[in-house]
Amino acid sequence: MKYTNVISGKFVERPNRFTAHVEIDGVTETVHVKNTGRLSCLLIPGNTVSLEKSANPNRKTKYDLIAVEDPKLGWVNVDSQVPNKVVLEWLKTKDYDFIKPEYVYGDSRIDFYMEKDGTKYLMEVKGCTQEIDGIGYFPDAPTDRGVRHLRELMKAVSEGYKCYVAFVIPMTGITEVRPNAEIHMEFAETFYEAKAAGVEVLNLTCRVTRDELEIVERWIPDRG
Repeated sequence: MKYTNVISGKFVERPNRFTAHVEIDGVTETVHVKNTGRLSCLLIPGNTVSLEKSANPNRKTKYDLIAVEDPKLGWVNVDSQVPNKVVLEWLKTKDYDFIKPEYVYGDSRIDFYMEKDGTKYLMEVKGCTQEIDGIGYFPDAPTDRGVRHLRELMKAVSEGYKCYVAFVIPMTGITEVRPNAEIHMEFAETFYEAKAAGVEVLNLTCRVTRDELEIVERWIPDRG
C-alpha cells in the first residue's frame, strides 16, 4: 500500500485524540491524526512524522498524520485505516476462493470472511503500534469492541469456522504481539480464552517506509 503526496514534519504536540500540531517548513500546522489510540511512546516532541496532503481543498486540516519515525524502530505507520487495506492486499495473494471484507457475524462486523476448498474462515485484524522491550503490545487503549470480536470468533470456532486474529505490525524488528493486560485486563483474559478455544493468532510483519506499508511475513506463535 503506497500513499501519494507525502511530506515530512516535526511533531510538536497533540491537543486531542483527533489532531496534532506539526511544524512544516517552520510553520506550525494543525493536522488530522488517523489513530485515536494514545501513541504516547511515538508522538514525542521533535520526532519526525510523515504526512499525506488531503485532496479535498475544503477540509479543515490539510494533512493526515500517517507515520512516525522512532529513533529505535525507524518508521512506524500509525494510520488505523491501513491494516485492513494491507491485509486485503495480502489475502489476495493466498489463493482463497472467496474473500469478503466487513462480514456480518452475530452482533459484529468481522473484518474478513474467506472460503477455500470448502472451509470457511473469519479473520479480525488489529494494528499494533506499541512496542516494549522488543515485543508489540495491543491495545494501547481499552477496547470493548476488541473483546466482543474475540468472543464472536470463539463462537464461530465452535460452529466449524477456522478463525484468526491477525496483528499487523507496522514497524521493523518486531515479530510478536502480546495482549496488553496493563491497559485492558479483560481483553488480555479474553485473548487467552480465544487461543485456548482454537482461535489462531497471526503476527504479520511489515516493510515500512514513510509512504508505504507491505506485509512481508506471517508468524504464528506457539499456543501457550
